[in-house]
Amino acid sequence: MEDPAEEKMPFTDHLQELRTRLMRVLVVVGIGCALCWYFKEQLFQIITRPLFQVLPQNSHMIYTGLPEAFFNYMKISFFASLFLTSPYILYQLWKFVSPGLYKSEKKYVIPFLLSSTILFFGGILFGYYLALPPAFGFFIEFSSDFLKPMVSLREYLSFSLQLLLAFGISFELPVILFFLAKIGVVSSKTLAKHRRYAILVIFIAAAILTPSPDAFSQIIMAIPLLGLYEIGIFVSKFAEKKRPKEDAANEKHEDV
Repeated sequence: MEDPAEEKMPFTDHLQELRTRLMRVLVVVGIGCALCWYFKEQLFQIITRPLFQVLPQNSHMIYTGLPEAFFNYMKISFFASLFLTSPYILYQLWKFVSPGLYKSEKKYVIPFLLSSTILFFGGILFGYYLALPPAFGFFIEFSSDFLKPMVSLREYLSFSLQLLLAFGISFELPVILFFLAKIGVVSSKTLAKHRRYAILVIFIAAAILTPSPDAFSQIIMAIPLLGLYEIGIFVSKFAEKKRPKEDAANEKHEDV
């Protein structure tokens, strides 16, 4: 009996499978967005709290176009929907790649969903509580009696939501390294040996992922990524320990 990982799926079938998964994700995210729209005012207060904590008292935000407030509320609802439906999105991602995995590797669906969801939530919460407040405090310090901050709602959401999403995605680094080690693409020794190159890549990635070109925001993102890289080296060792036994079992299975 042939292992599923060895079955060849036509390219058109891959595209059809991808289309199916994307459609399911869009439907669920759309439903979540509609539900979040009902709580748009509460969500607005939550997402702007880090800014108003450092702004002078009685400060307010502005918008310069008539439809701008509407579309920004839509953006808040969409981001909140991504946050709430992320476990389902990650599950659909797993279902898309699972046909290429060995049967013994498919059992990692629950650990994958739990770890990736926790890390995604953790990245967003890290950005919300530990990255945004000091970043906003740093920028507001440049205000003076002659220079008053008038924050645009559109610019604020573009900065904060992109930064939070970047934190959520970048915190998946240990999971990515674990599965790369699992399939033999990398090893813990290789990751440790090329640590200095990884540091360079992490700072470049932080510069790309952060919506602002300032070094302060990039450093805030790069520091936790350095720690997550070390965690990735640690967890990849567990993937290597189990791989030889599973490879031997798969080889025996193929011989039969």
